[in-house]
Amino acid sequence: MSGETLAFFLLAVACNVAAQVRYSIPEEMSKGSVVGNVAEDLGIDLKRLRSGRARIIAGDSGPYVELNTDKGTLAVSERIDRELLCKQTSPCSFSFEILLENPIQLFEVTVEIVDVNDHAPTFPKDEINIEIRENAPPGSRFVLESAYDPDVGVNAIQGYNLKPTDNFVLKQDARSESNKNIEMILQTPVDREKTEDFALFLTANDGGNPPKAGSMKINIKVLDVNDNAPVFSKNIYRASVPENSSKGTPVATVHASDADKGVNGEVTYAFRQTDAHGLFQINDKSGDVTVTGELDFEKTNKYEITIEAKDHGGHTDSCVLIVDIIDVNDNSPVISLTSFTNPISEDSPIGTTVAVINIKDLDSGQNGQVSCSISKNTPFIIKSSLKNYYTLLTEETLDRELLSEYNITIIATDEGSPALSSNKTIHLRVSDVNDNPPAFERTSYTATLVENNSPGVSIFTVRASDTDCCQNSRVSYLLEETEVNGAASSSLVSINAETGVIYAARSFDYEQLRSFKINVRAQDGGSPPLSGNATVHVLVLDQNDNAPQVLYPIQSGGSLVAEMVPRAADVGYLVTKVVAVDVDSGQNAWLSYKLQKATDRALFEVGAQNGEIRTVRQVTDKDPVKQKLTVVVEDNGQPPRSATVNVNVAVADSFPEVLSEFTDFTHEKEKNENLTFYLVLALAAVSFLFICCLVVIISVKIYRWRQSRLFCQSNLPVIPYYPPHYADTGRTGTLQQMYNYEVCMTTDSRKSDCKFSRPSSQGVLIMDPKETLRRLQKEKDLLEDLDVSEEHTFIKYSVFW
Repeated sequence: MSGETLAFFLLAVACNVAAQVRYSIPEEMSKGSVVGNVAEDLGIDLKRLRSGRARIIAGDSGPYVELNTDKGTLAVSERIDRELLCKQTSPCSFSFEILLENPIQLFEVTVEIVDVNDHAPTFPKDEINIEIRENAPPGSRFVLESAYDPDVGVNAIQGYNLKPTDNFVLKQDARSESNKNIEMILQTPVDREKTEDFALFLTANDGGNPPKAGSMKINIKVLDVNDNAPVFSKNIYRASVPENSSKGTPVATVHASDADKGVNGEVTYAFRQTDAHGLFQINDKSGDVTVTGELDFEKTNKYEITIEAKDHGGHTDSCVLIVDIIDVNDNSPVISLTSFTNPISEDSPIGTTVAVINIKDLDSGQNGQVSCSISKNTPFIIKSSLKNYYTLLTEETLDRELLSEYNITIIATDEGSPALSSNKTIHLRVSDVNDNPPAFERTSYTATLVENNSPGVSIFTVRASDTDCCQNSRVSYLLEETEVNGAASSSLVSINAETGVIYAARSFDYEQLRSFKINVRAQDGGSPPLSGNATVHVLVLDQNDNAPQVLYPIQSGGSLVAEMVPRAADVGYLVTKVVAVDVDSGQNAWLSYKLQKATDRALFEVGAQNGEIRTVRQVTDKDPVKQKLTVVVEDNGQPPRSATVNVNVAVADSFPEVLSEFTDFTHEKEKNENLTFYLVLALAAVSFLFICCLVVIISVKIYRWRQSRLFCQSNLPVIPYYPPHYADTGRTGTLQQMYNYEVCMTTDSRKSDCKFSRPSSQGVLIMDPKETLRRLQKEKDLLEDLDVSEEHTFIKYSVFW
């Protein structure tokens, strides 16, 4: 065969099939051979093949071909043996479907396998023995077993020939499509006395190119007498039996009669040619055919058996028994998932395809008709879409937060009696979509904060939850920018984005800001993000951080105010009232009054709650005119704070008397003011002296530093010595570093060593001993003077303070 393929289109007869195509290829093609360009033949674009995830649904046909979606071609995936695939069925073909998704399309493809002459005819036996009586008349027939050639058509057996043909000729006739009757007919009588045994060769030839042949040897033995052969009552017998019939089930009874009598008329029966080996047996005496094996309609639905009847004289006759197998509903539907989308998004619209399901029942007729359903109480529906295909669709809107997983049971039931069913459960997960914003426990919160707090202190914690999952449920907290008394809310508080803890960004003063409101937004991690809002009312709690303020009597430094009490005043006379306020609130603003000092404690008292100053006894002439009262005003906070006020009271009946005393008050006040002036002047003088001392010390330090630069070339070893009570003015001006001096005399009287050390360097100076001593003595005297002057200055400064 040349390997050419024939492709043609057929319009889709069934409404479920988009198109059909048929190819014809020879058997035994090598793997990878191209069957045809199915994309071009079906008019499918290559992009559609790839986007629709085109694939072959082979079913029970086997994976003989494969689809190349890049080229759109069908290619042989394994060697195809027509005889193994179809046996004697002609034409031989297998079908499969090409399935495309989104939308679903089904294309039926049929591939016809053309026979190749790859088998030679073969006989059941290489050699047979035939006995013939010598009195057999011309025309006596001897049935021969036909050869078997699995090829079909022109490659099947086309004819037989027999050699030699001195006594016998060959006769052939077809009793059925697949059964040929071959008979050897006696043409010339045989004479046992001349030839008792001889051999013939039967050859079977097929019509292939080149033709092939098979042969069988026939050994002829001539017997005496018996001149009648058995004859069947029918050439073809028909019977039917249900599949799965038990062993021993009767199928049919064949009968052949022999005109001879006695032993020569006894007939025996036997199978000569059959494709049902091991499935049936025949009683050689009665001709009863019974079941001996397991019959399966789905494998073979019909058997043809050649039965031979033979007498004791060797005469034979044959007939054909055709057994039809009746289908029984013995196969449950088979459920398979062709396509399955898992997980499915919860925002999938109604009608979204979840799965494509293929259901097959190997039974035929009504037993193979299948209906499909799914478990109830699910938001899904199943519909028949194509032949043997069902589509599982969403019927309602999905919500992962209500139910995140579904177990869907698919039930397939055939229409047999009794009906058989099968089920398959699929586990479907619903993937999350960011469709739920974060929600606070409450929309409004109230938090309290004590004033004078430390910046960074925790005020309150808000919590928000998101019913979504994974990244969509990750909540972060943000402050919304609002103004509080003209200031941005972010300048007052801050919030931890992960925990929702609100911190104070500054210290609060109850007297300036008693409460404020901030807006907190909780935002999830979805895309796009969703958010929820809550309001936090922050109340600043009062602390006792303000002392009472006296409003009356007014404490003025420029004038003197005195309350006048007549000497005739009775007990309980109201002298004046101390008026004070506290800017704190609540208990911290509750004020109490008490008399701290008085010229005459027995004369006046102060109301603890109202601050009223009243007389407690009768005023007498002995009471001095000048009375000075010191009143303490104290709040009720913890700890309490207080303020004092001086109240001048003049005990007199006339204004001139009060005036004279008032002048004395003025002189005393002027003396007090002069004392204050002198104290301030003394403080300024001491400060000036202190600054001068510092300047001198710094100058000496600079001078010594310049002198030390002269001795930087000395490399003599240094032995440090630390004089007590001497400190360097250094960087801080507190005289914390030590300067050290040491004089080292050598054995040579003409030279001496003087070491001058400071913190920044170590050097050894070689100079004249006398000059060195003089310099050291001057520096020591100067430093002692400075130390004494500095100590006196500090002592005076301390005494002054």
